[in-house]
Amino acid sequence: MFDSVGWGEIVVLVVAGLFILGPERLPSAASWVGRSIRQVREYANGAREQLRGELGPEFDELRKPLEELRGLRDFNPRNAVRRTLFDDPAPAKPNGFAPGPNLTKSNDSPQQHPAAPPAPETLARNERPPIDPDAT
Repeated sequence: MFDSVGWGEIVVLVVAGLFILGPERLPSAASWVGRSIRQVREYANGAREQLRGELGPEFDELRKPLEELRGLRDFNPRNAVRRTLFDDPAPAKPNGFAPGPNLTKSNDSPQQHPAAPPAPETLARNERPPIDPDAT
């Protein structure tokens, strides 16, 4: 929650609170802040558990895009190149394409290129191509 707040900032806040509230009211104000943060955290956890109970497995599907966004936080060119070059091959893409065995990286055998697709059949002279009347 407070990843960017260091000890220096906390000391400044305590000293400012000491001057503003005074030494007699500072402990009660600090305990109030602690209770408030704990209560907000409990509300958030309760809401998450309630959603998880009502949505069931769909709750995890809703969390996937958020986790992907968290993964983009550390996105920089160095990480992208490292992932591309040194990590395992990418999983199947949305269109269903997954790299085959001859497209994966292998250190003990040279990389092979995929076989060329078969050439389409050519039509004979004066032959009309097949037409689907429902598609036109």
